Amino acid sequence: MTTATVDPELLQRGGLTLDVDGPRATITLARPEVLNAQTPPTWEAFRTIGEALPEQVRVVVVRGAGRAFSAGLDRRFFAAQEVEGAPGLSAIAALPDDDADATIAGFQLGFSWLREPGRVTVAAVQGHAIGAGFQLALSCDLRVVADDVQFCMAEPGLGIVPDLGGTYPLVHAVGYARAVEICLSGRRIGAEEAVATGLALRAVPTAELDDAVDALAASLVVAPPKAATETLALLAGVAEGADPAAALAAERAAQLRRLRSLAAGEG
Repeated sequence: MTTATVDPELLQRGGLTLDVDGPRATITLARPEVLNAQTPPTWEAFRTIGEALPEQVRVVVVRGAGRAFSAGLDRRFFAAQEVEGAPGLSAIAALPDDDADATIAGFQLGFSWLREPGRVTVAAVQGHAIGAGFQLALSCDLRVVADDVQFCMAEPGLGIVPDLGGTYPLVHAVGYARAVEICLSGRRIGAEEAVATGLALRAVPTAELDDAVDALAASLVVAPPKAATETLALLAGVAEGADPAAALAAERAAQLRRLRSLAAGEG
């Protein structure tokens, strides 16, 4: 395995590890002693990974070390004025509007690239996926869960809102009414319900999670890279609300690009 060009010190501060093996990259939340709680450097490290991944990477797996995927925000974020060089919640509230907006927008960049159609992203989720952990899992295209998974959108119960990009994919996965109930009740969602409602692709016993994700990741790189990218872009366009006529037009344009590329011997 190799490592993409990401500052090792940033990865350490963000509590992440990164491995690249051919067409697959694996990002691991690696602070199991605090259930992989997240800090602003976590989101900075995620953003930097997204910018640094080599073109050959076609599938990205996001996983958590230990017994939890991620228990959400590091508790220091709620109490401290500064967390590892970034403002805490109270400090953000005191910023001018434009500065506060820019700060939160910077945090959102950590996960937003995970939904770009250039590659497929898979969350391998075991144990707790709370708040920011739930939003990280939602930011991935696919979620495979262990039978002990516990999803929870905890932010509204803490007096804040989900702001790391979780609302859009949640509504698309489960629908508006169920998303309202999930967010405002703050209840836990287990593996069976996650699969039934579309939050998860499939659930497996905890001991089989890594093998199931490995098999899925291998299956997702079978199609030629350019055909896969074009197909992902088509599906993303439909998911984002393209009407049937626009979807048909996008299919025609994508197919013409592919035919011309194949005719030119470009693959």
